Amino acid sequence: MYLIQILIPIYDNAGNRFGRETFDALRRELLERFGGLTAFVQSPALGLWTDAESGATARDDMILVEVMTDALDRVWWADYRSRLEQSFRQDEIVVRVLGCERI
Repeated sequence: MYLIQILIPIYDNAGNRFGRETFDALRRELLERFGGLTAFVQSPALGLWTDAESGATARDDMILVEVMTDALDRVWWADYRSRLEQSFRQDEIVVRVLGCERI
């Protein structure tokens, strides 16, 4: 079994908060495909990294969305990540995959 984690920014690069409809579309698609999800939305995570071009520290306030699945369709996930990057106007959306076991 796999636990897939998606780090979704709350704000675009100009500092504008994404509308609820953008997050609702993400939830709908994941619910339809996987039958459930967990979204950590009350306490946004803080992401920090060094910008490769400027060397400055960049920051994102993010929510974490998780789904569990028995099979990992890497082609679907690559396409979905690309669509998320367009929807959220990001250079990259982080999607992590962890092996897990349900007890």
